[in-house]
Amino acid sequence: MTVIEGSTVRDFVLGLLSDHGDWPTARGADLGRADLDVLLEDDVRNALVRLNPAIVEEPSRADEVLYRLRGITLSARSTGLISANEEFRAWLLGEKAMPYGQGHQHVPVTLIDFDNLSRNTYRVATDVTFRHGRVTRRFELVLYVNGVPLVVGVATTPPRPAVTWADGAFQVKEDERDVAAFFVPNVFSFATDGRELRFGSVLMPLNLWSTWRTGERTEPPGPLLVEQGVRGLLTPRTVLDVLHDFTVFATDDQHRKIKIICRYQQYEAVNNIVERVRDGVVHKGLIWHFQGSGKSLLMVFAAQKLRRHPRLGSPTVLIVVDRIDLDTQITATFNAADIPNLVSTESGDELIELLRTEQRKIIITTIQKFRDARAEVSVRRNIICLVDEAHRTQEGDLGQRMRDALPNAFLFGLTGTPINDRERNTFRTFGADEDPGRYLSRYTQADSLRDGTTLPLHFEPRPTEFRIDRTVLDAEFNQLTDDLSEEEREAVADRAGRMAMLIKADRRIKRVCADIARHYTEKVEPNGFKAQVVTFDKESCARYKDELDTLLGPDASAVVISTGSGTPKWLNERFARTKDAEERLLNRFRDPDDPLKILIVTGRLLTGFDAPILQAMYLDKVIKNHNLLQAVCRTNRPFEHGGRTKTHGLVVDYLGVFDHLAKALQFDEQAMQQVVTNISRLADELPAAMAKCMAFFPAYLDRSLDGHEGLFAAQQYLPDDATRDRFAAAYRRLAELWEALSPDPALTEYRADYVWLTQVYRSVQPGGSTGRLLWRMLGAKTMEIINANVHVDVRADDLDTLVLDAEMVEALEQTPEISSRRVAGQLAERLRPHRDDPRFLSLAERLEQLRQQHQLGQLSSLLYLKALLGLARDFVALELETAAVGETGVAGGRAALTRLFQQTRNGNTAVAVERIVSDIDDIVRKIRFPGWQHTIGGAREVKQALRRTLLKYKLHRDEDLFTKAYDYIRQYY
Repeated sequence: MTVIEGSTVRDFVLGLLSDHGDWPTARGADLGRADLDVLLEDDVRNALVRLNPAIVEEPSRADEVLYRLRGITLSARSTGLISANEEFRAWLLGEKAMPYGQGHQHVPVTLIDFDNLSRNTYRVATDVTFRHGRVTRRFELVLYVNGVPLVVGVATTPPRPAVTWADGAFQVKEDERDVAAFFVPNVFSFATDGRELRFGSVLMPLNLWSTWRTGERTEPPGPLLVEQGVRGLLTPRTVLDVLHDFTVFATDDQHRKIKIICRYQQYEAVNNIVERVRDGVVHKGLIWHFQGSGKSLLMVFAAQKLRRHPRLGSPTVLIVVDRIDLDTQITATFNAADIPNLVSTESGDELIELLRTEQRKIIITTIQKFRDARAEVSVRRNIICLVDEAHRTQEGDLGQRMRDALPNAFLFGLTGTPINDRERNTFRTFGADEDPGRYLSRYTQADSLRDGTTLPLHFEPRPTEFRIDRTVLDAEFNQLTDDLSEEEREAVADRAGRMAMLIKADRRIKRVCADIARHYTEKVEPNGFKAQVVTFDKESCARYKDELDTLLGPDASAVVISTGSGTPKWLNERFARTKDAEERLLNRFRDPDDPLKILIVTGRLLTGFDAPILQAMYLDKVIKNHNLLQAVCRTNRPFEHGGRTKTHGLVVDYLGVFDHLAKALQFDEQAMQQVVTNISRLADELPAAMAKCMAFFPAYLDRSLDGHEGLFAAQQYLPDDATRDRFAAAYRRLAELWEALSPDPALTEYRADYVWLTQVYRSVQPGGSTGRLLWRMLGAKTMEIINANVHVDVRADDLDTLVLDAEMVEALEQTPEISSRRVAGQLAERLRPHRDDPRFLSLAERLEQLRQQHQLGQLSSLLYLKALLGLARDFVALELETAAVGETGVAGGRAALTRLFQQTRNGNTAVAVERIVSDIDDIVRKIRFPGWQHTIGGAREVKQALRRTLLKYKLHRDEDLFTKAYDYIRQYY
């Protein structure tokens, strides 16, 4: 479904915004501002006078505040956009003061009235021009509150199916870089293509931009979904809510400041919690948000809003977890967000004392610390307990002691796993009869997958040679229940002697570890992702570590187990770490460039551990029911790095644990298959996906033709953008299957067809930024195929001859339609190595614009060809000019390669960089010849030489590095 014919997407959005008079519209040219101004200064000045009695007394004080605000917008270049944005938000929240009181006392300055929204002024402006230095940008939609630009929007009318919201969002990212000052007051930005609307905060990666849904969440992409986003997200109430209560500035693993805003399910759940506490009638509620959908941040936002709410009287917010690792993870989340008045309890006595003395703080504690609470500790009515993973101990004796200690507290249970029949009492404990289905808020696995909040899970059952007799497993583990601690479970397992003997047999461990090492190096490591190995017990962790050390090296893995009094001395001596040391280890694991690739665990890090780089879990331990889903969902977080996007989590099952997963969890079978899919089903999908791609071409097409001639023959059957986009969509699904299955032997019979389709895909891939989601970068295993068959992305062309030879140009004009496709393809290929060079950017944009004009019938084939030839002349001239100016020739190549390796090195010394560059330079000098870039053989020789050199320095798996290095060589040598 598309937007109503004859209207633009922007007009559609604008109509929704102004529908109820929430956002009166204006043209940017009519705002009464200079292009250099971030703020509508008259509106800001009027708001300052209207909302601040001290400024009413002396209106000139408004100019003093404006001077401060201008200074913050200008500081983005020096302090960074995030820091400037955080400081400006403090002013917007009324947290900054000026000496305007009696005796020059400092009094808070109010810029926005968050309690009485009618006291604010609202505008939505179109075509707002902003100039910073030599750069000028035009913003399609800007939402102003009291003259402050809080929201920037991009709405595109897609000329082709491949153009999506992401193309607009990329534009926002470029604007944030080029004119950062305008985004200093920004709450969030949004982009829509009329089919979908997504939003994100400043400098937020595009893979984290979110959709916004309200009410029924089943609408397909189209105007109804966009309308949900506009009416739900872009109301004054929601924009100001996100600004006030649903924004945190946190520190990431690389110690960089980042800005985080809520997703719609977090916003909905938090407001439901706050409303229930404010009403004070029902004292409980159950929130089920699927694993990986952001429950920790939900609790941060809830605690923040509850603490700030003017009618709740500075409540005490108790964050209750049932495991130490959850405590660590939740505390880290709150600390990273720099939430004030936060206390993490060290003992039960400390917890009871904090509650007894009515400390109005956010208190993080484990349920076990209520063990000594034998009677009422506090009868206050403004204590709110947010109970994470509301299972097990929350329903037993410890949970009851918490309730006895705090009889008037509000109890909200949060869970990420579905609740089966054995645990229906969770509904009784936390679910209120007043709530439909006894859920206060529900965000299912289907919701999560649809929104891209989490990824689907694939599992691979291993051959029977690794399996243990199922009857033995069932018989020995029927004593295990979810109420036991890790130590208690290990005690039960130790008594299960027969099973332990089978699972921990030396021969079996060697075979399992060999399989893990092979699988990881073939399927996971090439993509740049990492893994967990889950073993039978703590002793097994040590034995697996020893075996994997011999296979992968000692730096590749580390053991993380609980140590202390319940752990044998030799394991304590080998694996005990301080809390800080463990956190440093886990941060190394999260670092894509760190050699630590695999964590070996048995009970730790199976809940509450968040490492998006984790893709694979090797499961050699029986885990049951919701514990199993919690564990495997460690792998379902989206992750993107260096052009590589994680498409799924992967669980390799050595014990047949997944055989009855859906039944064990009382899941709807179809819904469960959406979450956890046997990878064999993906192999079943492959033939149909291959056939769908091949159907674009006739069976009689000669695919043995090499080089440009073969590609040109195939391109005749992808004659326009719409057909190419359909081909790209079909190929993308095929590539996803290939990446998930490779190197499965089942792929062998399809390899030749896949290589050929990849060659065609690369040859028609747009050179510009159009369709960034559909025409995405290829996966590592596909790139491996490309590098093994280097001719697939090398196109011999005669572009220079076309430019210089008038007779050839005249001949081409006899067949303009065929010739234009040929020239456009050659131009796109020659522009690709320069995609990061701003000097060539305008040429790439001109090429894309010409293609679209021809596609829309605005240019005849002959005029299109002539325009392309003119563009080709400009390109060749710029290439010659680039080679003659600045760092030229081989000297420039050495300098460019040196910069590249210095930027990407990881622990190498400058001497190593010099050696790498010297080796590449020596080899390329020996094998290159004039014009080698435009021949298949020359390109193949250079690429093979480059890969051999990178292999020598163990850099051969970094495909992004390989591509950049080759592009530099192609340009400078």
